[in-house]
Amino acid sequence: MTISLLRNKLKKINWLNCGLIVLFLLSAVEVSVLSADVSQKYVNLAKRIGAQYGPRAELRIMAWRRTVEESQGLSVGQKLQNVNNFFNMLQFVSDQQHWGQNDYWATPIEFLATGGGDCEDFTIAKYFALRELGVPDEKLRLVYVKALKLNQHHMVLAYYHTPTSVPVLLDNLDKTIKPAVQRKDLLPIYSFNAENLWLSKEKGRGQLVGGSSRLSLWTDLNNRLTDLEG
Repeated sequence: MTISLLRNKLKKINWLNCGLIVLFLLSAVEVSVLSADVSQKYVNLAKRIGAQYGPRAELRIMAWRRTVEESQGLSVGQKLQNVNNFFNMLQFVSDQQHWGQNDYWATPIEFLATGGGDCEDFTIAKYFALRELGVPDEKLRLVYVKALKLNQHHMVLAYYHTPTSVPVLLDNLDKTIKPAVQRKDLLPIYSFNAENLWLSKEKGRGQLVGGSSRLSLWTDLNNRLTDLEG
């Protein structure tokens, strides 16, 4: 192959998926090797997902569990970084293209099984991974924003080091974790976690307006979690 042909081929590669390409190259390796530190529950889950969605989906589930296992005991900052980096390797796909509907909040299992999703799916998967890693719910918020440069709605995950601190944001658009004050391209609209729902204000953490159960998509998502992982 000539140098010019090689360059042309390289240009066609979706570099956003380079990390996942590496994972897919592991398909020749027995999943039992990958499952050394993963509980039997998730090995069985990965096999079940693999039977339905294919071997790459099984590898994604196992890689997710390894990321969680290897992040146990690390500092909060390292947990944020590991989780953000892992899920940001997945592909962005609109709900209309992916699910045939305007708005669908996928569970982490659905996100991993299908290999992609939109901004809500990235954020939700990161939220549940960090909760499993022991990050308190009161320090996390799923934040619905307007992405000003794109002129469209978007979702990010916020982590508050203290109740009064400026949060850092985990995002699939800007993949570098940054303090919210550095994200002038985002205009917050509302935020929520497992318990509460806040409307955003110009300053502060927002106005509490009730429970997150008011969000029908969030309630539907949580109802599907147990069914998929059972």
